[in-house]
Amino acid sequence: MLRVGIDTGGTFTDFIFYQDGEIHIMKIPSTPKNPAEAVLSGLNQWKGSPDGRQVIHGSTIATNTLLERKGAKTALITTMGFEDVLEIGRQTRSQLYNLFVRKTRPLVPGKLRFGVEERTLHTGETLKKLDVASVQDMVRKLKEEDVESIAICLLFSYANPHNELALLQGLKEMEIPVSVSHRILPEYREYERCSTTVVNAYVYPIVERYISYLETRITDGRLSIMQSNGGYISAKRAKEEPIRTVLSGPAAGVVGAFEIAKASGYSNIITLDMGGTSTDVSLCNAGLGITTESEISGVPVKVPMINIHTVGAGGGSIAHIDEGGSLRVGPQSAGADPGPVCYCRADNLTVTDANLYLGRLVPGYFLGGDRALCLDNAKKAFKKLASSLCISTQKTADGIIDVANATMEGAIRVVSMEKGYDPREFTLVSFGGAGGLHACALARGLSIPRVLIPKNPGLLSAYGMLLADVVKDYSQSVLIRIDELKTEEIDALFKPLIERGMDEMSREKISVGSLLLEKCVDMRYVGQSYEILVPFNEAYVARFNELHETVYGYSDEKRPYEIVNLRVRMVGGVSKPSLKKGRSKGESPASALVGQERVVYRGESIPFDLYLRERLCPGNRLEGPAILVEYSSTLFLPPDFTCDVDLYGNLILSPY
Repeated sequence: MLRVGIDTGGTFTDFIFYQDGEIHIMKIPSTPKNPAEAVLSGLNQWKGSPDGRQVIHGSTIATNTLLERKGAKTALITTMGFEDVLEIGRQTRSQLYNLFVRKTRPLVPGKLRFGVEERTLHTGETLKKLDVASVQDMVRKLKEEDVESIAICLLFSYANPHNELALLQGLKEMEIPVSVSHRILPEYREYERCSTTVVNAYVYPIVERYISYLETRITDGRLSIMQSNGGYISAKRAKEEPIRTVLSGPAAGVVGAFEIAKASGYSNIITLDMGGTSTDVSLCNAGLGITTESEISGVPVKVPMINIHTVGAGGGSIAHIDEGGSLRVGPQSAGADPGPVCYCRADNLTVTDANLYLGRLVPGYFLGGDRALCLDNAKKAFKKLASSLCISTQKTADGIIDVANATMEGAIRVVSMEKGYDPREFTLVSFGGAGGLHACALARGLSIPRVLIPKNPGLLSAYGMLLADVVKDYSQSVLIRIDELKTEEIDALFKPLIERGMDEMSREKISVGSLLLEKCVDMRYVGQSYEILVPFNEAYVARFNELHETVYGYSDEKRPYEIVNLRVRMVGGVSKPSLKKGRSKGESPASALVGQERVVYRGESIPFDLYLRERLCPGNRLEGPAILVEYSSTLFLPPDFTCDVDLYGNLILSPY
């Protein structure tokens, strides 16, 4: 069977075709107005397999819908008296000393937030059943408002969903999507549960239309959708719970980076995914970093996802002068259309233009020579911007690179130092079309000892989709003290979640023999407000104290413990490409040398050797200064770095 991984980016849509042990790659410009057109165009360029194909797609539809606030007209139905929880939120202040800060506008306006007479206690006891008569009156109001989607979040429904189910039944005649909190997020904390359910409802119709559009046109195979948690699910499940796909593309990149680095002997990594629009970073400490406390565009999203921090610094990030006269880069991006100035269709300078102007991008080798770059256009634009800044064009280009690097360096600090991790103990795995141009500078700035550049780095997210498994996450709030129950009694509480997972995995046609079960708990000391995710095993208490020491700088084994949530992860193993070792042929890297390029480095124009990466063999070593070009990316190797090719074809870069 042909397996296809597809990652839709802001500038390019990437394809990895895997069949009979062979991998083929392709990049085509994205189609921002309808991302599905680029997906279908790429699929049509590759002949299918006689036994069908499986397409695993990382979609940005849910993310973009949320970022651009272009979701469905959504109503929220909650317990009477709690209609404004969505707007009140928490008392946290992201900008404590900003007198003019504005709160994020709620996805559901006040006039579309409705309360119903019902009440469930925290114990699960139903104090007041739903007033069915009030539901019929509400249906009339919802129809008058032409509501397109509905979110239901009743108080303590995670403990007893009876009233939510009754309300769901009463809304059937609406014949529009309805998201209920006890299915989306059966956990306590009404604000986060409400917000997550509303986001699901808000993006539901848009994601459903997009996936259905693809399904009807991919007639000779099965469509699966990548999730934010590092696994994929069926298109049907993705349409029902689109909240799980908001970071699907970046998550696939982390999966691919971790699997490749682990095979090469590096299990502690920091990933750097620099694409055309943004840069995504994540820290993996011997495993994928999973979080349930994410925030997208100022809106809490509490489903499990890989812990990824995103900043607006990509190859297409636009350089501009702010109100104070300082040079800024991003977060606005030129995207695929019009793209950087060197694409000959735009006026705004980008990071890509700066790399081209400084000689770090070689026009004849960009995208294998398929994309022409207009250096003259970039020179004219640099003169104009430099004149406004009253500095030279060279310093302007250097400044754009420095500002972009500072933004990315700050992002790496967020996922490492600010979480108690020392970057010097990690390997930086750099990928994305633009990552190789900046990785060495970032490693040097943060004292990271090495950089790993995988094969086809500009398509790693698409490749990561083929390395992913079918993954499903389940949770349930319990709020129990561990001194009140024996370990085996706590273990028995996982049974309903496991049974649900087994049932859903069987519908995905995953055999029981290939299933991997992971049990975790959200723990805290009694009296605390926030929890730490801990694997549930014989040593889970000790592990909690270790993590508490790492995150907060202290632990107290004498304090009583509380388990807030139970979590089950079901992983269904699937057939995937194997990472094959090469063999050192003893050949000199001289056969890969194709010339020299003049490159501006630290204010001076110096010669850099130009190499074709595909001609390098395991065991080869290069010393900077050098530029390595390949179809999907370009690597900039400064004079103070060496480059070794390992047995998997990865490039291992180390500073002197």
